[in-house]
Amino acid sequence: MPVQDYPTYAGVGVRPLINCKGTLTMYSGSVMLPEVRRAMADASGKYVHIEELMAGVGRRIGEIMKTEFGLVTNGCAAALCQVTAACVAGTDLDRIARLPDTTGMKNEVVTLKTHRHVYDHAIRMVGISLVETEDDPEKFRSAFNEQTAMVAIFGDRAGDGAMTVADIVHIAHDHGVPVLVDAAAERPDVPNPYLADGVDAVAYSGGKCLRGPQASGLVLGRRELLWAAFANGAPHHSIARPMKAGKEEIMGLLAAVEQWVARDHEAEWKAWEGYLQTIIDAVAPLPSIRTTIRQPGRSNVAPVLHLDWDTSKIGIEPDEVARMLSEGDPRIEMGGGRGLSVMPYMMESGEDALVAARLAEILGPRVR
Repeated sequence: MPVQDYPTYAGVGVRPLINCKGTLTMYSGSVMLPEVRRAMADASGKYVHIEELMAGVGRRIGEIMKTEFGLVTNGCAAALCQVTAACVAGTDLDRIARLPDTTGMKNEVVTLKTHRHVYDHAIRMVGISLVETEDDPEKFRSAFNEQTAMVAIFGDRAGDGAMTVADIVHIAHDHGVPVLVDAAAERPDVPNPYLADGVDAVAYSGGKCLRGPQASGLVLGRRELLWAAFANGAPHHSIARPMKAGKEEIMGLLAAVEQWVARDHEAEWKAWEGYLQTIIDAVAPLPSIRTTIRQPGRSNVAPVLHLDWDTSKIGIEPDEVARMLSEGDPRIEMGGGRGLSVMPYMMESGEDALVAARLAEILGPRVR
């Protein structure tokens, strides 16, 4: 047997897992597409000028995604930081160098109270203050002043209240303020619904549904704004200099974008439904098992299976099942709580049979 000349997960005591939770970064996002791996390997063997590469890739992504430009970043959170910095400092080298000191610059970002989330930090780190307002046109309009640099929208909650995305954009643009949407785990559909509503930039994770490099993000929108965002990131000496997207991530994400418009999304959906049916069939003979399939929202766009049961008939709690799945072989991670949830988005072919067998193995002997 040949000696392995590269490190492995097993070699450092880490157990790979079957991901039934979705595109969570904690569970390493997605598995890269073969085309992405090949593009990254090819890119790794040659030197390029990064500005030239970003310009060429940005144009190509724009062509594919039917927009002006596409910027590759070091994840979606990096995109939030860089676009915010672009709205505050622009391409002024002195201002770029001074961030997060925003003295003399526009340094407020307007958002809705219902759109606050943990990734606000990627925006706040630029040195701005977040201005919260209600989901009401008049109150939203009153939040703007001469210090307003940007409007930030969280895609999962966009348009759920009194104002549509188009309403928000109209008011922001009336004040000369650009709008950024965080759509990290959403589908970057073509045509893009956010860009159709007039937003200036929309950011996605490259390592979620796109199945590109985990350390990559995609921003679509106005070229002038996105090129300013690039100026506020690596390889330039700026606040986002630590958020480096290398040549490998840039070319890998381009490959993922090209595959996005080539993939058979209907076939993928049918495969996910098939995975869930395998699991349903395996547990159906057990007493009191209830299975329901929930359709997704904007993020992690795949059907989700929810399982629960009467613990007086099957003597184990869902959280205990989730623990046993995680500690077993193969290691399986799925949501617990009042029931079990199975998100097939990141499952690979054949893993459904393994998950089904383990569930039957755990639940079956505990039938009372």
